Amino acid sequence: MTISTYVEIASEVKQALLHKQPVVALESTIISHGMPYPQNLETAQQVETIVRDNGAVPATIGILGGVLKVGLNGDELEYMAQSSHIVKASRRDLPFLIAKRYDGATTVATTMLIASLAGIEIMATGGTGGVHRGAQNTFDISADLMELSRTNVAVVCAGVKSILDIGLTLEYLETHGVPVVSFGVDDFPAFYTRESGFLADYRVDTVEELASALKAKWDLKLHGGLVIGNPIPAEFAMDQQKINQAITEALEEMEAKGIVGKETTPYLLSKIVEITEGKSLESNIQLVYNNAKLASQLATAYYRSSFSPKSTNSP
Repeated sequence: MTISTYVEIASEVKQALLHKQPVVALESTIISHGMPYPQNLETAQQVETIVRDNGAVPATIGILGGVLKVGLNGDELEYMAQSSHIVKASRRDLPFLIAKRYDGATTVATTMLIASLAGIEIMATGGTGGVHRGAQNTFDISADLMELSRTNVAVVCAGVKSILDIGLTLEYLETHGVPVVSFGVDDFPAFYTRESGFLADYRVDTVEELASALKAKWDLKLHGGLVIGNPIPAEFAMDQQKINQAITEALEEMEAKGIVGKETTPYLLSKIVEITEGKSLESNIQLVYNNAKLASQLATAYYRSSFSPKSTNSP
């Protein structure tokens, strides 16, 4: 068996990869579990448009009928946005989703993994997972972090979600040798806000410098990804005190209801939308658009450098 037994790459994406054109991988959990309908579908469609407008080919990744799909078409995007039977899929779930022919929405970790199998090295998301608050008791640490330590995909995000323990997340990434950079600012962004109170490892101000760093990293066989913190545009950022109050309220209610595991993030994000009367959802959408733009510009700069994808599984 070969990778193509399990992975189906859309024609447009396959052609772009064959001709060394920039491609940006996009996750699907944000569609199926991160936003309500129809905002989730509208956001997914607009993100793909932004990627195209900035010179790259979008490859939204999902799992349909047990097939790992790299590049969803319009009907598939709509299905992902409306179906209530889509599993939130991380690395551990893939063998069983394939065997049972289930549908799955890919997290950052799974999107990275499948993108790497296809030969895509840059992805955009909203925010990555991380170390959850209270992890010293629960050991709740997102699989995204481990994937970043071993899979050669750069992740453009608005930082880690502010529902997490940002300091411990950055410590974990440092321990596993994952570079963390902020684009255009010194502070590592905190999803809904531009500042977290924690400095990134490096500040980078141009996509050309980012592309050069990626090339050097993987030329030297320093395996693993890179976290690129791209702060939410100032006009869409939320007041830090108000969003922290909303997060605290949501966490207290989640604990009281006994919600744990992979259901925590979707629950918290939904609850925060409710508490903020929809303002956090608008911020979430705008930061995703901003990340798609930067990821596309980075992918274009990266391929301009004439660096061929390292994956041996490229089509």
